Amino acid sequence: MSTILGTDVGRDNRVVCLADLATGVQVISAATPVTEIDRVFRADRQLRSLVVHDDGVHSLLSREQVEFTLTGRLGYGRGLHARSTARQMVPEKSFFLPGTMTLATAAQRVLELPEGNRYRDVLVLTDDGPRVVSVSQIFERLSADFRYAALHDSLTGLPNRRQLEERGSASIEDAGDITRLGVLYIDLDGFKAINDTFGHQTGDELLVGFAERLRHVIRPTDVLARLGGDEFAVLLVDVDEGQLRAIADRVVLGASVPFVCDGHLLHVSASVGIAMAGDVAAEQELSPLDALLRHADGAMLKAKQAGKRQVARLDGHGEAAPIVRNALIRRRLPEAFETRAFSLHYQPQLDLASGDCSAVEALLRWTDPVLGAVSPAEFIPIMELSGDIHRIGQRVINEVCAQARTWLDAGTPRRVAVNVSPLQLAARTIVPELLDALTRHGVPPALIQVEITEGAAITDLPRAIGQLEHLRQAGISIALDDYGTGFSSLALLRSLPLTTVKIDKTFIDHIDSSPADALLVGGIIDTAHALGLTVTAEGVERPCQLQLLRDLGCDAVQGYLISRPVAPDDLPPTPISDAAAPNDFGGPRPA
Repeated sequence: MSTILGTDVGRDNRVVCLADLATGVQVISAATPVTEIDRVFRADRQLRSLVVHDDGVHSLLSREQVEFTLTGRLGYGRGLHARSTARQMVPEKSFFLPGTMTLATAAQRVLELPEGNRYRDVLVLTDDGPRVVSVSQIFERLSADFRYAALHDSLTGLPNRRQLEERGSASIEDAGDITRLGVLYIDLDGFKAINDTFGHQTGDELLVGFAERLRHVIRPTDVLARLGGDEFAVLLVDVDEGQLRAIADRVVLGASVPFVCDGHLLHVSASVGIAMAGDVAAEQELSPLDALLRHADGAMLKAKQAGKRQVARLDGHGEAAPIVRNALIRRRLPEAFETRAFSLHYQPQLDLASGDCSAVEALLRWTDPVLGAVSPAEFIPIMELSGDIHRIGQRVINEVCAQARTWLDAGTPRRVAVNVSPLQLAARTIVPELLDALTRHGVPPALIQVEITEGAAITDLPRAIGQLEHLRQAGISIALDDYGTGFSSLALLRSLPLTTVKIDKTFIDHIDSSPADALLVGGIIDTAHALGLTVTAEGVERPCQLQLLRDLGCDAVQGYLISRPVAPDDLPPTPISDAAAPNDFGGPRPA
């Protein structure tokens, strides 16, 4: 886990512009003889470049340029240039970037260079003089920033659920005695009322303050994470029940001290559920850490039901019902297939340039007579484990194409995005199933977009790329969904045959109140555009988020501000501006 703990980019040393990353470089006069330049490079084999100063103009002179010139085709380079100076060595047009430029913009500028010039060092001009940075440093740092954002909560700086899962899995594997692993599941009592009364900014300030108190309560070896909202979790290694409860009691006590936020004295409390690994039986559908967390979550609910502001632990006598919910879901799935209990709702996407809402995402819904409404986040993973994902995937593709045909016949064509599981890619079924459905229903491929989730593991990347390329060649667009929640690198973005990147809601939540989040989202948008990709922002819920995304150059948005997922007949109309271009099907877009 050293890559997470030791080399991640922290909040306090986040690189925001080229000047932060670039290093000093030796400056020489334009009149410097070539023989002296040759001697300087020979004396320091690690030296990569020099800066030539000529009447206020700076140019970068690399070791590669010098060696190429002095070697010459016939080996007479040194003799021919014996009387030359640095002025004759530098290129006529020197490429440089300002030190105030963001890394994402710098990466875009580098990608615009001719292929042969993309891998050279870059001259960076700052108020303190010229500096230099390598192209690899720019892209490595961007990748590190994206990885940091994927593994940390943007508000509190704590590890997020994904990092907790990573480190928790490693801790469980390395544990000598797994029964000495424990979990705290923490939920703030009364936080929603404060958020609604005083606003999100005050609520965020309280969450940051509470996170800081938690840091002082836990031990250095414990893993503290924010799970989302006002929920936190702590994984404790080498602990007994007494120690676990003592730490939980300190959490409750720490939360009871009033918070001063934005001039207000605010009172909250904490309900804490605790669970020891020895309490939890192995679950086929759950990882050991997920089983521990679900058990502790149930204990936290018990604490709330008992009056809040306390610590609770499940006694094992029927109290672990939430943990067995997955098993019940698995047992109810066969009847759901038989009774066709699944339905598709559609969530519109707003094109910010044209005002067009004709693009939609198909979202699977299930309401069970026993379980009630079941979230896809619950039943999709179970389907993947049981193999039912292929069955439901084929049904979804068929229904999406049938609905697309219906809209086309009505004169209101809509492009429909459909989510695809990595298991469908691994089974090599998605291409023939989708192409067959398009043919049967007579749907143009341009009306279908396939979405793959960044956070989902693609076990065989070359095979997945091959299938996605086949879909692209057929005219189907490809989107990377939930971008920022997984481990996609810039190299992966360039490898996958994508047309669109969808920024995850967690990045959008605070862009209107957090300049750092807005900067990060802007960097993602600029980087995606540099790679020729369009960008859709997910989870847009407030007008100020929409305006900021418009200002950042985002192409499309999706979220409750535009529309909740609705049945096909309840979709809003698709207004467009007068300047909207004709669509791919001939003639103007439908009104």
